[in-house]
Amino acid sequence: MKYFITGATGFIGGRIAQQLVAAGHEVVALVRSKAKATELAKLGVALVEGDITDKESMRQPMTGADGVFHVAAWYKIGERDKTIAERINVGGTRNVLELMRDLQIPKGVYTSTVAVNSDTGGRVADESYRFTGEHLSEYDRTKWLAHYEVAVPMIEAGLPLVIVQPGVTYGPGDASAIREVLVQYLTGKLPMVPDKTGYCWAHVEDTARGHLQAMERGKVGESYFLTGPVHTLADALQIAERITGIKAPRIKAAPGMLNAMSAVMGLVETVIPISGQYSSETLRVSAGVTYLGSSAKAERELGFTARSLEEGLRETLAYEMKLLER
Repeated sequence: MKYFITGATGFIGGRIAQQLVAAGHEVVALVRSKAKATELAKLGVALVEGDITDKESMRQPMTGADGVFHVAAWYKIGERDKTIAERINVGGTRNVLELMRDLQIPKGVYTSTVAVNSDTGGRVADESYRFTGEHLSEYDRTKWLAHYEVAVPMIEAGLPLVIVQPGVTYGPGDASAIREVLVQYLTGKLPMVPDKTGYCWAHVEDTARGHLQAMERGKVGESYFLTGPVHTLADALQIAERITGIKAPRIKAAPGMLNAMSAVMGLVETVIPISGQYSSETLRVSAGVTYLGSSAKAERELGFTARSLEEGLRETLAYEMKLLER
């Protein structure tokens, strides 16, 4: 089979490309720079320069594909300049899906996220849950728009698309805020941990495999949570302590304190540029929030499974510790 993929130079997309090649498929990847995609080229992935915000750059490489994986997205928390988020997450998704329709691609898998549901308030939601409140981050908001105002209407109009919604995805090669927390922990630079903040933790190899399972077995028009076991961030660091012997932070930052800090930083940001872990947005999404979803449907219909957090962290932490030794 021949598959066209966006986002293959990213964390999840790269693993999807690897697994597709390993399964014997032909893979065509849209990349912004071939020079920055040499690892994909070594795998035998065909590289085509382009951008999801430029629809015509995708037309030729997508033509004749048996399936499309649309994984590319803008994923930044605490970024000061958020102007590009909607252009990539919403406009880019519209471009990919419209081309898929126009070229009559037999099936597509779109990577949404459980974050479209924002804070679930401790509830482990399923695919029937639909959040209608105010989102905590620009990433959450624009992915909600792409999911519900682009992908779902096009499915209802006949597009043969399956939606997958990963939770927190971790593992070797990550570059997200979760990886930053783990590195700070390993280097003794993490003074405290947010209290009650919880996620569904899925190793990147499991998340990628779930995408392939969605292409093979997913029902057109359906959404599937590709989520792992539920753990608070504090719990995850306690597991890390058991693995490495490095003490996890004992101080837990209460949600009320973090929300108050977020409000203060929001005022400060109007006069002083602030980004990263001390931005109002980062503090807000850390304040006792839970991004939780059940993978029961994906397990039942796709055969999806996710390894335990202890197993996944053991590999991930060993990888990060080797990098720190260099």
